[in-house]
Amino acid sequence: MEGMTAALTIFILALFVGYEIITKVPPILHTPLMSGSNAISGITILGALIFAGLSEGPFTALLGFLAVVFATINVVGGFLVTNRMLMMFKRKD
Repeated sequence: MEGMTAALTIFILALFVGYEIITKVPPILHTPLMSGSNAISGITILGALIFAGLSEGPFTALLGFLAVVFATINVVGGFLVTNRMLMMFKRKD
């Protein structure tokens, strides 16, 4: 129970710090920040694949599969948003 309380505390603090950092970023830096975010999500996919590969039962496999799916959606969506933002800075011919 103590480990769960510590993990929940760290999660809530991470949410708060993440929100504060993101709201303070000027719009011109959103594209590089999104690229860094995509790299972190790629690491998340690796962790999800490892978790999905554990043979601990069907529930673990299902959670691992869902983690892979959601992390992949996050990466693809991040690249699409980054590409769209970069297209805004291109000169129109």
